[in-house]
Amino acid sequence: MEIPDAQQEHKRLQAENTELATLAGGLAHEIRNPLSTIGMNLELLAEELESDDSQRARRMLRRIGNLQGECRNLEDILNAFLQFARAGELHLSDGNLNTIVSDYVDFLEPQANSMEVELRLHLDSDLPVVMLDKSLMRQALVNLCRNAIEAMPEGGSIDLLTRTRGDDVVLEIIDTGKGMDEKTRGQMFQAFFSTRSGGSGLGLPTVRRIVEAHHGRISCESEVGKGTRFTITLPAKR
Repeated sequence: MEIPDAQQEHKRLQAENTELATLAGGLAHEIRNPLSTIGMNLELLAEELESDDSQRARRMLRRIGNLQGECRNLEDILNAFLQFARAGELHLSDGNLNTIVSDYVDFLEPQANSMEVELRLHLDSDLPVVMLDKSLMRQALVNLCRNAIEAMPEGGSIDLLTRTRGDDVVLEIIDTGKGMDEKTRGQMFQAFFSTRSGGSGLGLPTVRRIVEAHHGRISCESEVGKGTRFTITLPAKR
């Protein structure tokens, strides 16, 4: 049996990613329609009960509110699944990882400051060009920084470093948060695994899917009580 070359393998992966994204889009459409109908009817029921001051009506309103919350959770999970499914569909162009990191940090800084989280940049000024889907790589950065901030409810710092290692470009995201134990690290890239109540469990799997679609690698070092370091390695453009 002939082994496919790199170009054939790339085309095969692209076709699989396109098929997955198409299936996910169809599934989302089929779920969103009844979910929207449920939400609309719950809203109408709530409006009818608002003028009723009886104890029974108040109980029903609380139950309706709980159902509305579950509908919003389902919508969030659906959106996260769509992001996961589409993470392998790349639109590549020449890019500088420093630009993506610094632009996102400018956007994130007000939120980080409000939560007493300091953002510190350490960017290699001679970083080589990388073939990137800029939107998806920003999405990966969003997911990693969001997790880092959530791991520091009492404040802390996030260091973002870029550097060159051989023929690769490296991005490190280091936080001073709660850290993870070995069991959590072993499961964190599994779809739908989450330690956070209400989390979709698709944030880190989506990050890994984005990185691997760029022919890159992602690794994690973490220790409980001492923080976490994620390292993304991408091939420089040759």
